[in-house]
Amino acid sequence: MSQTAKSMARSAAAAPPGLGLAAYLTATTMLCGALVMVIEVLGSRVIGPFFGVSLFVWTSLITVTLVALAAGYAVGGYCADRYPSADLLYVLLLAAGVLILTIPFLRQPVLNAVLPAGLRWGALAGSFALFGPPLFLLGCVSPYVIRLAARELHSLGRTVGGFYAASTAGSVVGTIATGFFLIAYLGVAGIFWLCGCLLVLLAAGYFALFRGKPQALALLLLGWPAYPQAHLPGATMPGGTQVQVVHARDSFYGNLRVVEYAGERLRTRELVIDGLVQGGVDLANGLSVYEYPYLLEFLPLALRPQGRHCLVIGLGAGVVPRWYSAQGIATDVVDIDPAVARIARDYFAFAGEVNVLDARAFLIHSTQHYDYVILDVFSGDTTPGHLLSIEALRLVHARLVPGGVLAMNLIGNLDARSAMTMAVVDTLQAVFANVAVYPVYLPGQSAGADNLVLLAYDGAARSADPKRFEAFPVHPMADRVVRHALRHPIVPPVRPVPLLLTDDFNPLDSRDLWIKEQLRREILGTTHPDILI
Repeated sequence: MSQTAKSMARSAAAAPPGLGLAAYLTATTMLCGALVMVIEVLGSRVIGPFFGVSLFVWTSLITVTLVALAAGYAVGGYCADRYPSADLLYVLLLAAGVLILTIPFLRQPVLNAVLPAGLRWGALAGSFALFGPPLFLLGCVSPYVIRLAARELHSLGRTVGGFYAASTAGSVVGTIATGFFLIAYLGVAGIFWLCGCLLVLLAAGYFALFRGKPQALALLLLGWPAYPQAHLPGATMPGGTQVQVVHARDSFYGNLRVVEYAGERLRTRELVIDGLVQGGVDLANGLSVYEYPYLLEFLPLALRPQGRHCLVIGLGAGVVPRWYSAQGIATDVVDIDPAVARIARDYFAFAGEVNVLDARAFLIHSTQHYDYVILDVFSGDTTPGHLLSIEALRLVHARLVPGGVLAMNLIGNLDARSAMTMAVVDTLQAVFANVAVYPVYLPGQSAGADNLVLLAYDGAARSADPKRFEAFPVHPMADRVVRHALRHPIVPPVRPVPLLLTDDFNPLDSRDLWIKEQLRREILGTTHPDILI
């Protein structure tokens, strides 16, 4: 090609776009703005089963998004000046689509590789590896379309403002669509597939419509191998136990799985939310195979045997409210996730009604008074802070009859390093006259991150009559720990300088990191990775 021809080609490439291409660039900007937010919101569902859904996970996702977009803006601007052709832009978007299509397949090997880095750095490294490349390519879009669409210097501000407005509008739509609709109806893998295919379609459409290459539509075949198949994973554990996921779905509040374990003599079923077990039963008799539900059941009844009304906050597998109802106690249940209620009914023989709303809202508006309030709620690895603040515990106190009992399941540690466990105790002691802690493990067998059952009530100190426990069955897998824990409470002293949790100061997500890391190590050490994906 002669120098004159090359000059003419460069001039044509740099020429302002026609109305058709300008509209296509605007649509491109809106779609890419939407997909950036889709990836950011979905990121917690990808890495949550491995690292929990915590402040560190969201910090990692936001950091990766900002860094990748900033790098994309810089490189995109450079490329737009050097190669002012929409051809390269849509090649970059095609590459971004292919990368997004691969995320569901890459997440297990990538996250397994970064696990040794720990909770914070592992979440950050995993986020960079999985989401950094496509977000970087999406960041190239804004400077590129502005370079292509800018016609005159005096209208540059209007052009830039228009495209940034379109990108922001797309981000709003992407955020709302993902958080309010797509997660619950398409699932994480389905949404990534849709996002990848949309970018491939966008690139193919450009080359077909504006470059006269209809054969580019064959690029849509790239999405076919990545189409998410309806597959419930299974595995064989060391020792021969068969593990099978029998139900899996993404709700608005977490990744929900029902997992069955079948050995030679035992078959159990568990509810797992974001990688954390929320309850498990022996399918032969319906008894819990975990210890803490027994303490949540037996201890409040032993301290207040005449009780007639119970409030359970956090349904899980429905083991605890089912037990209270079986004792003839009127039991109300509050859980924010309707999908959990359906699973408890379909897979764990729960037959009660559920108030589907946030527990704090229920406590504010309810006028019912209860003999027992059972608080067993987890978001990721931690009880939500807004339910452990002094303001929330005062609401619980207001819903209890005089002498009523609050029983709480907490993951913590009684080691002096565990500032947040002691802060929860301090806050309880600021609201209730008596607080006792029941460690759910045998002496010398603490794993670092342990279930602790906390009891709180007013009036004179009471002791639980051991004879009341003997009438109730306990599963053999849990019996030894349960019998020991019931008889060995710890009454913590009131500290001279308590650390009170409030709605304004509540660092549960960011403190005691070693407990969360220990918990995740236990989960990953006892759960086959195929079950978490």
